[in-house]
Amino acid sequence: MIEINETHDQNLKSWIESANTADTDFPIQNLPFCVFNRAGTYENTRIGVGIGDFVLDVYPCYEAGLFDDESFTIAVAAHNYCLDHSAMKKNPSLQRAFRRRAIEILSKNADEQTRRIVQRNLIPINEAEFWMPVHIGDYTDFYCSIFHATNVGSMFRPDNPLLPNYKYVPIGYHGRASSVVISGTEITRPKGQNRSDADAPPQFVACKNLDYEMEVGFFVGKGNELGESVSLDEAEEHIFGLCLVNDWSARDIQAWEYQPLGPFLAKNFATSISPFVVTMEALAPFRVPAFKRDGGDPQPLDYLSSENNQKFGGLDLTLEVYLQTEKMRDENIEPFLLSRSNTKDLYWTIGQMLTHHASNGCNLQTGDLMATGTVSGDSKDSRGCLLELTWRGTEPLELPNGETRRFLEDGDEVIMKGFCEKEGFRRIGFGECRGVILPAE
Repeated sequence: MIEINETHDQNLKSWIESANTADTDFPIQNLPFCVFNRAGTYENTRIGVGIGDFVLDVYPCYEAGLFDDESFTIAVAAHNYCLDHSAMKKNPSLQRAFRRRAIEILSKNADEQTRRIVQRNLIPINEAEFWMPVHIGDYTDFYCSIFHATNVGSMFRPDNPLLPNYKYVPIGYHGRASSVVISGTEITRPKGQNRSDADAPPQFVACKNLDYEMEVGFFVGKGNELGESVSLDEAEEHIFGLCLVNDWSARDIQAWEYQPLGPFLAKNFATSISPFVVTMEALAPFRVPAFKRDGGDPQPLDYLSSENNQKFGGLDLTLEVYLQTEKMRDENIEPFLLSRSNTKDLYWTIGQMLTHHASNGCNLQTGDLMATGTVSGDSKDSRGCLLELTWRGTEPLELPNGETRRFLEDGDEVIMKGFCEKEGFRRIGFGECRGVILPAE
């Protein structure tokens, strides 16, 4: 587990004033990675870090001599078009060296010459276009919120909501990497087989019960060889950083197709991720104990159990979901907060997810994406999808302008946010993950 160090000091300030405001997602203590270019140009994409209201273009700063010694090994690779070809493959000690040097050139103690160089390479976030931060070779989605699993199970199996394996195995499925898209990509309503009438054959129609799922993703940094496993105490050495994930879901298609092999076309039409990758080091102050299991629950098997994971494997990350309908936009009504949940409520930690994934010798590779599954809490206002919030459509939500929603309609925009807060430390944000629903083709 990464220790708290001088880079987490809440008193660190930047000469970039927007990085010092209380509500910024990107203070100097964060510095998340992204891939970007200037919107409306034909510039090549390159690697940057978020700082206040700006993105720092890293490579020109390296060319100007601002990075040296260990820190340069990350900076010199910043001309690459994605993180998995550069920073993610580097030793974690080099990643930490880059973070320290980046903080030095952005801090109030930076000299005037350094400031002038950096200033030339700051791009306002609202003038940047963001691209996929990594080339995702494989994508795996888990099902690690016991509250979400219990709610969904109660709808379909009221007498037996949780299957016997749930408290022993971090349940997951292999998703579709090619349809993972960056925040802001419009989402076309999918078509598929629907058998809502049990007395008639299925029909191939546009999805009627389109949903979102509020999730957190994490990227593999260092991979493992085929046939090798990863111990739980080493798992987080293989995790580069985290992002927000919206696992769009076609519930009516899913209900018909998922037996017996699980999610397929109901999930693989689109998955949205946020553009900024928040590093594990930036999140060090917000680690918490793993989920406290009920007294009657089984303890994890030995390969999924360690003292370190039990004490620090959890993460105190608040997640929010907002909805803005097309009518709300026309009426200038702000997005409506649907739910607020927290990754503290995940039954399995991200370390346990990765360790289990590799436990059979599966070779994880740099850039692989894993997601937690829907993050829900034990209260109604912490449910991470509409399936739960509207209880399968039987309890519609009322929006501020009088509209109601059971599931998503064309023109709706879903906006996800995430942030960590703790007394004595700066707030660390994840930016946003957005997507507007387009009509089916």
